[in-house]
Amino acid sequence: MGYCPKCNHEQKQENTECENCGIVFAKYNSWLSSRDAIKSTCLSTKEHPSFCSLGNLLFYVKADESIFVFYARLVLLIGIVLWGFRFITSSIESNYAGESYMHLVNLPFHEAGHIFFRPFGPFIASFGGTMGQFIMPLICSFVLLLKTRDTFGACVTLWWFGQNFFDIAPYINDARSLNLPLVGGNTGHSSPYGFHDWEYLLTESGLLSHDHLIAKSSVTLGTIIFVLSFTWGAILLYKQFRNRV
Repeated sequence: MGYCPKCNHEQKQENTECENCGIVFAKYNSWLSSRDAIKSTCLSTKEHPSFCSLGNLLFYVKADESIFVFYARLVLLIGIVLWGFRFITSSIESNYAGESYMHLVNLPFHEAGHIFFRPFGPFIASFGGTMGQFIMPLICSFVLLLKTRDTFGACVTLWWFGQNFFDIAPYINDARSLNLPLVGGNTGHSSPYGFHDWEYLLTESGLLSHDHLIAKSSVTLGTIIFVLSFTWGAILLYKQFRNRV
């Protein structure tokens, strides 16, 4: 006779499932082993459990990743670092972000945000475009981090989140001059009031005279997030490389 490792119910030795609570022994034992491994890592490094859990969440790397996956991720990390520095070093006035490929990626989520937040009134609907393009990379990051346990993928989507701060900066900066092209080919000058999101948002909030400062602050936030994503990706690749040697 044997006993269930969860409910301690007595049953036949050859059973693969518990007659009482219904757990599958193989799956439950595998979960116990994973839990004990995490606990032993925390104790051996003398870390506080909450820090250990956070570290395991952010810096998890599969032990059996192939060398091809490592080099593919390395190339991708180098690519987003180089592209990121291009965004960082380009002036707001050049509208490099607005003319880049990433602007075309962000635009559908921006327009969807306007539609989604329309029931909440004109101000929130106008700001909803910006919220839409920020929410989507955050959703992707959380799914990759919590559901699929793809920490490197979450690192890349964090970069995407940061890039959106560069994407909105030229249009914040344009709130008074109204020279940049908008959807449909018009500019702020030739469009009705409210069509240029940031002219409307900053005017209604009394911050129009601070448009340049807010745009620069957006670039600063984007730069900080870029650096965090670069650092995160480098640590993950270092851990993956160490697993190979």
